[in-house]
Amino acid sequence: MKEPIFLTPVFQERIWGGTALKDRFQYEIPSDQTGECWAISAHPNGQSIIANGPLAGRPLGDAWKEHREWFGNVGGDVFPLLTKILDANADLSVQVHPNDEYANKHENGELGKTECWYIIDCKENAELIFGHHAQTKEELVSLIENGEWDKLLRRVTVKPGDFFYVPSGTVHALCEGTLVLETQQSSDTTYRVYDYDRTDAEGNKRELHLEKAIDVTTVPHSSAELNYDTYEKDDAKITRFVEAEYFTVYKWELNGKAHFDQEQPYLLASVIDGEGKVTVDGKTFEVKSGTHFIVPATVSTFSVEGQMKLIVSHP
Repeated sequence: MKEPIFLTPVFQERIWGGTALKDRFQYEIPSDQTGECWAISAHPNGQSIIANGPLAGRPLGDAWKEHREWFGNVGGDVFPLLTKILDANADLSVQVHPNDEYANKHENGELGKTECWYIIDCKENAELIFGHHAQTKEELVSLIENGEWDKLLRRVTVKPGDFFYVPSGTVHALCEGTLVLETQQSSDTTYRVYDYDRTDAEGNKRELHLEKAIDVTTVPHSSAELNYDTYEKDDAKITRFVEAEYFTVYKWELNGKAHFDQEQPYLLASVIDGEGKVTVDGKTFEVKSGTHFIVPATVSTFSVEGQMKLIVSHP
Protein backbone atom coordinates (compact mmCIF):
# COMPACT_ATOMS: atom_id res chain seq x y z
CA MET A 1 0.00 0.00 0.00
CA LYS A 2 2.10 2.87 -1.33
CA GLU A 3 -0.68 5.47 -1.22
CA PRO A 4 -3.06 7.01 1.31
CA ILE A 5 -5.99 4.81 2.38
CA PHE A 6 -9.09 6.83 1.47
CA LEU A 7 -12.28 6.09 3.39
CA THR A 8 -16.00 6.39 2.70
CA PRO A 9 -17.80 7.45 5.89
CA VAL A 10 -20.89 5.91 7.44
CA PHE A 11 -23.66 8.08 8.90
CA GLN A 12 -25.74 7.75 12.05
CA GLU A 13 -29.15 9.35 12.48
CA ARG A 14 -29.72 10.97 15.86
CA ILE A 15 -32.63 12.72 17.61
CA TRP A 16 -30.42 15.84 17.78
CA GLY A 17 -29.01 15.68 14.22
CA GLY A 18 -29.59 17.98 11.27
CA THR A 19 -28.37 18.64 7.72
CA ALA A 20 -25.01 20.36 8.32
CA LEU A 21 -23.06 17.30 7.12
CA LYS A 22 -24.76 17.66 3.73
CA ASP A 23 -24.72 21.47 3.68
CA ARG A 24 -21.07 21.82 4.66
CA PHE A 25 -19.42 18.73 3.13
CA GLN A 26 -21.90 17.68 0.40
CA TYR A 27 -22.23 14.22 1.92
CA GLU A 28 -25.25 12.14 0.92
CA ILE A 29 -26.92 11.78 4.31
CA PRO A 30 -29.74 9.37 5.16
CA SER A 31 -32.16 11.98 6.56
CA ASP A 32 -32.56 15.53 7.89
CA GLN A 33 -31.75 14.18 11.38
CA THR A 34 -28.22 12.96 10.64
CA GLY A 35 -26.05 13.58 13.66
CA GLU A 36 -22.81 11.69 13.10
CA CYS A 37 -20.34 11.03 10.30
CA TRP A 38 -18.13 8.10 11.33
CA ALA A 39 -15.31 9.16 9.07
CA ILE A 40 -12.41 6.90 10.08
CA SER A 41 -13.87 3.96 11.95
CA ALA A 42 -13.25 0.25 12.42
CA HIS A 43 -15.81 -0.01 15.23
CA PRO A 44 -18.36 -2.78 14.61
CA ASN A 45 -21.26 -0.33 15.11
CA GLY A 46 -20.19 1.60 11.99
CA GLN A 47 -17.13 0.83 9.87
CA SER A 48 -15.91 3.19 7.19
CA ILE A 49 -15.24 1.53 3.84
CA ILE A 50 -11.86 1.55 2.09
CA ALA A 51 -12.17 3.35 -1.25
CA ASN A 52 -8.88 2.41 -2.97
CA GLY A 53 -6.08 -0.13 -3.12
CA PRO A 54 -6.22 -3.93 -2.77
CA LEU A 55 -8.97 -3.85 -0.10
CA ALA A 56 -11.26 -1.36 -1.90
CA GLY A 57 -14.88 -1.92 -0.94
CA ARG A 58 -14.04 -3.63 2.34
CA PRO A 59 -14.32 -2.28 5.91
CA LEU A 60 -11.35 -0.67 7.62
CA GLY A 61 -11.30 -3.42 10.26
CA ASP A 62 -10.28 -5.94 7.57
CA ALA A 63 -7.12 -3.94 6.87
CA TRP A 64 -6.29 -3.92 10.59
CA LYS A 65 -6.71 -7.72 10.73
CA GLU A 66 -5.01 -8.65 7.45
CA HIS A 67 -2.39 -5.94 6.83
CA ARG A 68 -0.96 -4.87 10.17
CA GLU A 69 2.18 -3.77 8.30
CA TRP A 70 0.11 -0.83 6.98
CA PHE A 71 -0.13 0.28 10.62
CA GLY A 72 3.51 -0.20 11.59
CA ASN A 73 2.85 -3.70 12.97
CA VAL A 74 1.60 -2.19 16.22
CA GLY A 75 -0.21 -4.48 18.66
CA GLY A 76 -3.82 -4.45 19.74
CA ASP A 77 -6.96 -6.43 18.94
CA VAL A 78 -8.90 -3.41 17.67
CA PHE A 79 -8.07 -0.33 15.61
CA PRO A 80 -7.74 2.10 18.52
CA LEU A 81 -9.03 5.44 17.19
CA LEU A 82 -12.26 6.78 15.72
CA THR A 83 -12.73 10.09 13.90
CA LYS A 84 -16.24 11.56 13.73
CA ILE A 85 -17.89 14.76 12.60
CA LEU A 86 -20.90 15.65 14.76
CA ASP A 87 -23.76 17.96 13.77
CA ALA A 88 -25.39 19.11 17.00
CA ASN A 89 -28.51 20.65 15.48
CA ALA A 90 -30.06 20.34 18.97
CA ASP A 91 -28.55 19.72 22.40
CA LEU A 92 -26.98 16.31 22.94
CA SER A 93 -27.77 14.49 26.17
CA VAL A 94 -25.54 15.21 29.14
CA GLN A 95 -23.28 12.17 29.34
CA VAL A 96 -20.07 10.64 30.63
CA HIS A 97 -17.83 7.83 29.38
CA PRO A 98 -15.98 5.10 31.30
CA ASN A 99 -12.25 4.42 31.28
CA ASP A 100 -10.73 1.25 29.79
CA GLU A 101 -10.84 -0.74 33.01
CA TYR A 102 -14.51 -0.01 33.76
CA ALA A 103 -15.65 -0.52 30.15
CA ASN A 104 -13.75 -3.78 29.85
CA LYS A 105 -15.46 -5.09 32.99
CA HIS A 106 -18.99 -3.75 32.43
CA GLU A 107 -19.31 -3.43 28.62
CA ASN A 108 -18.11 -6.78 27.25
CA GLY A 109 -14.48 -5.83 26.71
CA GLU A 110 -15.22 -2.50 24.99
CA LEU A 111 -12.55 0.21 25.19
CA GLY A 112 -13.11 3.21 27.40
CA LYS A 113 -13.73 6.56 25.76
CA THR A 114 -11.41 9.51 26.06
CA GLU A 115 -12.13 12.02 23.30
CA CYS A 116 -11.43 15.54 22.11
CA TRP A 117 -13.30 18.12 20.06
CA TYR A 118 -12.29 20.66 17.44
CA ILE A 119 -15.05 23.22 16.83
CA ILE A 120 -15.33 23.44 13.02
CA ASP A 121 -18.23 25.88 13.17
CA CYS A 122 -20.92 27.06 15.57
CA LYS A 123 -23.62 29.64 15.95
CA GLU A 124 -22.84 32.85 17.83
CA ASN A 125 -22.57 32.32 21.59
CA ALA A 126 -22.88 28.54 21.23
CA GLU A 127 -22.18 26.57 24.40
CA LEU A 128 -20.86 23.23 25.57
CA ILE A 129 -21.39 21.46 28.84
CA PHE A 130 -17.89 20.63 30.05
CA GLY A 131 -17.62 19.35 33.58
CA HIS A 132 -19.66 19.97 36.72
CA HIS A 133 -19.57 21.95 39.97
CA ALA A 134 -20.01 19.13 42.53
CA GLN A 135 -17.15 18.83 45.01
CA THR A 136 -18.03 15.35 46.33
CA LYS A 137 -19.83 12.23 45.06
CA GLU A 138 -22.57 12.91 47.64
CA GLU A 139 -23.13 16.40 46.23
CA LEU A 140 -23.11 14.99 42.68
CA VAL A 141 -25.77 12.41 43.57
CA SER A 142 -27.89 14.98 45.43
CA LEU A 143 -27.86 17.48 42.55
CA ILE A 144 -28.73 14.75 40.02
CA GLU A 145 -31.53 13.28 42.16
CA ASN A 146 -33.03 16.75 42.72
CA GLY A 147 -32.71 17.72 39.06
CA GLU A 148 -30.65 20.82 39.90
CA TRP A 149 -29.01 20.85 36.50
CA ASP A 150 -28.29 24.58 36.35
CA LYS A 151 -26.43 24.29 39.64
CA LEU A 152 -24.58 21.11 38.63
CA LEU A 153 -23.49 21.62 35.04
CA ARG A 154 -20.55 23.74 33.93
CA ARG A 155 -21.29 25.66 30.72
CA VAL A 156 -18.62 27.07 28.41
CA THR A 157 -19.12 29.46 25.48
CA VAL A 158 -17.34 28.36 22.30
CA LYS A 159 -16.26 29.72 18.95
CA PRO A 160 -14.90 28.15 15.73
CA GLY A 161 -11.32 26.92 16.15
CA ASP A 162 -11.67 26.07 19.85
CA PHE A 163 -10.34 22.71 21.06
CA PHE A 164 -11.37 20.64 24.09
CA TYR A 165 -9.74 17.54 25.58
CA VAL A 166 -12.38 15.34 27.22
CA PRO A 167 -10.92 12.46 29.27
CA SER A 168 -13.11 9.56 30.38
CA GLY A 169 -15.00 10.54 33.53
CA THR A 170 -15.77 14.07 32.25
CA VAL A 171 -19.46 15.07 32.28
CA HIS A 172 -20.11 16.76 28.93
CA ALA A 173 -22.52 17.61 26.12
CA LEU A 174 -22.35 19.36 22.80
CA CYS A 175 -25.11 21.96 22.60
CA GLU A 176 -27.29 23.28 19.80
CA GLY A 177 -25.61 24.87 16.80
CA THR A 178 -22.16 23.27 16.89
CA LEU A 179 -20.31 21.30 14.19
CA VAL A 180 -17.43 19.36 15.70
CA LEU A 181 -14.66 17.02 14.62
CA GLU A 182 -14.15 14.45 17.35
CA THR A 183 -11.07 12.27 17.78
CA GLN A 184 -11.72 9.49 20.28
CA GLN A 185 -10.89 6.00 21.38
CA SER A 186 -12.77 3.44 19.29
CA SER A 187 -15.69 2.99 21.66
CA ASP A 188 -19.45 3.42 21.49
CA THR A 189 -20.15 3.34 25.23
CA THR A 190 -22.05 6.35 26.58
CA TYR A 191 -23.77 6.78 29.94
CA ARG A 192 -26.60 9.32 29.77
CA VAL A 193 -27.03 11.51 32.84
CA TYR A 194 -29.79 13.86 31.61
CA ASP A 195 -31.73 14.18 28.35
CA TYR A 196 -33.92 17.27 28.96
CA ASP A 197 -36.93 14.93 29.40
CA ARG A 198 -37.15 14.58 25.62
CA THR A 199 -39.46 11.95 24.12
CA ASP A 200 -39.40 10.10 20.82
CA ALA A 201 -42.28 9.83 18.31
CA GLU A 202 -43.94 7.22 20.54
CA GLY A 203 -43.67 9.43 23.64
CA ASN A 204 -40.86 7.39 25.22
CA LYS A 205 -37.95 9.01 27.01
CA ARG A 206 -34.46 7.74 26.17
CA GLU A 207 -32.81 5.49 28.73
CA LEU A 208 -30.58 7.05 31.39
CA HIS A 209 -27.64 5.21 32.97
CA LEU A 210 -27.35 7.00 36.30
CA GLU A 211 -25.73 4.29 38.39
CA LYS A 212 -22.90 3.69 35.93
CA ALA A 213 -22.60 7.42 35.21
CA ILE A 214 -22.15 8.24 38.90
CA ASP A 215 -19.65 5.37 39.20
CA VAL A 216 -17.37 6.74 36.48
CA THR A 217 -17.68 10.53 36.90
CA THR A 218 -14.51 12.27 38.06
CA VAL A 219 -15.26 14.32 41.20
CA PRO A 220 -14.37 17.12 41.50
CA HIS A 221 -14.13 18.01 37.80
CA SER A 222 -10.63 18.72 36.55
CA SER A 223 -9.47 20.03 33.16
CA ALA A 224 -6.01 19.43 31.78
CA GLU A 225 -4.04 22.59 31.04
CA LEU A 226 -3.42 22.47 27.28
CA ASN A 227 -0.31 24.21 25.96
CA TYR A 228 -0.62 24.41 22.18
CA ASP A 229 2.61 24.01 20.28
CA THR A 230 2.59 25.91 16.96
CA TYR A 231 5.33 25.75 14.35
CA GLU A 232 5.92 26.17 10.61
CA LYS A 233 6.64 23.30 8.21
CA ASP A 234 7.34 24.62 4.69
CA ASP A 235 4.06 26.35 3.73
CA ALA A 236 2.09 24.78 6.57
CA LYS A 237 1.31 26.14 10.01
CA ILE A 238 1.02 23.20 12.41
CA THR A 239 -0.68 23.40 15.80
CA ARG A 240 -0.34 20.47 18.16
CA PHE A 241 -3.40 20.66 20.40
CA VAL A 242 -2.80 17.69 22.68
CA GLU A 243 -0.34 14.87 23.19
CA ALA A 244 -2.11 12.47 25.53
CA GLU A 245 -2.37 8.83 26.54
CA TYR A 246 -4.46 7.64 23.58
CA PHE A 247 -3.82 10.16 20.80
CA THR A 248 -1.95 13.22 19.62
CA VAL A 249 -4.01 15.71 17.60
CA TYR A 250 -2.87 18.52 15.28
CA LYS A 251 -4.31 21.13 12.96
CA TRP A 252 -2.47 21.57 9.66
CA GLU A 253 -3.17 24.89 7.89
CA LEU A 254 -1.84 24.69 4.33
CA ASN A 255 -1.12 27.78 2.26
CA GLY A 256 1.06 26.23 -0.44
CA LYS A 257 3.04 23.01 -0.16
CA ALA A 258 4.61 21.03 2.68
CA HIS A 259 6.68 17.82 2.71
CA PHE A 260 6.40 15.26 5.48
CA ASP A 261 8.28 12.17 6.59
CA GLN A 262 6.18 9.41 8.14
CA GLU A 263 7.36 9.41 11.75
CA GLN A 264 4.38 7.54 13.25
CA PRO A 265 2.96 4.05 12.72
CA TYR A 266 0.17 5.79 10.74
CA LEU A 267 -1.63 9.13 10.51
CA LEU A 268 -5.38 9.84 10.40
CA ALA A 269 -6.25 12.95 8.38
CA SER A 270 -9.52 14.82 7.78
CA VAL A 271 -9.82 17.82 5.46
CA ILE A 272 -12.22 20.22 7.20
CA ASP A 273 -11.88 23.23 4.90
CA GLY A 274 -10.55 24.04 1.42
CA GLU A 275 -9.05 21.70 -1.15
CA GLY A 276 -5.73 20.50 -2.49
CA LYS A 277 -3.77 17.36 -3.18
CA VAL A 278 -1.64 14.71 -1.52
CA THR A 279 1.35 13.37 -3.46
CA VAL A 280 3.18 10.08 -2.81
CA ASP A 281 6.02 8.89 -5.09
CA GLY A 282 4.91 11.23 -7.87
CA LYS A 283 1.28 10.02 -7.73
CA THR A 284 -1.23 12.75 -6.88
CA PHE A 285 -4.57 12.40 -5.12
CA GLU A 286 -7.12 15.24 -5.08
CA VAL A 287 -8.64 16.01 -1.68
CA LYS A 288 -11.28 18.50 -0.53
CA SER A 289 -13.31 19.46 2.51
CA GLY A 290 -14.90 16.25 3.78
CA THR A 291 -12.14 13.89 2.56
CA HIS A 292 -10.74 11.44 5.13
CA PHE A 293 -7.68 9.26 4.74
CA ILE A 294 -4.98 7.33 6.57
CA VAL A 295 -1.30 7.68 5.70
CA PRO A 296 -0.03 4.13 6.32
CA ALA A 297 3.39 3.10 7.63
CA THR A 298 4.19 1.83 4.12
CA VAL A 299 4.30 5.45 2.86
CA SER A 300 7.62 6.88 4.03
CA THR A 301 7.35 10.42 2.62
CA PHE A 302 4.52 12.49 1.16
CA SER A 303 3.58 16.07 0.37
CA VAL A 304 0.39 18.03 0.88
CA GLU A 305 -0.45 21.05 -1.26
CA GLY A 306 -3.30 23.54 -1.47
CA GLN A 307 -5.32 26.03 0.55
CA MET A 308 -6.88 23.90 3.26
CA LYS A 309 -7.16 22.92 6.89
CA LEU A 310 -6.80 19.37 8.14
CA ILE A 311 -7.18 17.75 11.55
CA VAL A 312 -4.49 15.06 11.84
CA SER A 313 -4.03 12.50 14.60
CA HIS A 314 -2.07 9.40 15.52
CA PRO A 315 -2.11 7.00 18.47
